[in-house]
Amino acid sequence: MAELFDFLFHPLPNGVMTVLTGVSLLYWLFALISGSGFDLGTDADLDVDGMGDVHDVSPGSEDADVPDGFLDKALDFINVGKAPLMVIITLFKFIGWIITISTSFFVSLAKFGYWSLLILIPVFIVTYFIMHWITKPIAKFYESIGYHGEESHDYLGRTGVMRSTISDGKIGSLELKVGEDVIRLNVKSYDGSEIKYNDDVIVIDETKEQNIYLVKKEINIHNIKN
Repeated sequence: MAELFDFLFHPLPNGVMTVLTGVSLLYWLFALISGSGFDLGTDADLDVDGMGDVHDVSPGSEDADVPDGFLDKALDFINVGKAPLMVIITLFKFIGWIITISTSFFVSLAKFGYWSLLILIPVFIVTYFIMHWITKPIAKFYESIGYHGEESHDYLGRTGVMRSTISDGKIGSLELKVGEDVIRLNVKSYDGSEIKYNDDVIVIDETKEQNIYLVKKEINIHNIKN
């Protein structure tokens, strides 16, 4: 038992991934014990668009929507939004943990000390691509039970702030608040007119395309002079 414990926490990368995976295990155990149910995270979902603080772009930048577009594609690649975020995170940690443990069988990482943590970079990259295939059947399962992610919220009539500049049929990013959650939506201009970064807008319709909403610039006391 002592040998197993030592192996799970040494070398350092093993210890980091063991702790991260253990945190997720505790989360699910707490969810089960607290009575919220072990429902694979349908109640624990965090909207992918709610990850609004992962970017930092300059107001007015012509390329302000590029980081958002890249992030959306990167998250969509591992089916975030098609399955609950906590399920995706747990699987990511678990697969990364397995790869890290397996790597320590073939590479003597302990001799590198803290530098051994650099092994986690390729581990996370490999895990990311593996997740694309692992999450496909999970996304299909959630689709079959009617899971729609952020679509469970009614966004029509809500106001928010643009985090990119859009016009014509260009897709941009809108940030709004639902309760305490900051949520990101993919949006288009309702009539094709230009809507700039940081403009206040209102969601007035949704398209037939999945997760794309139509917005119009909101007229209020702050922008009426514009």
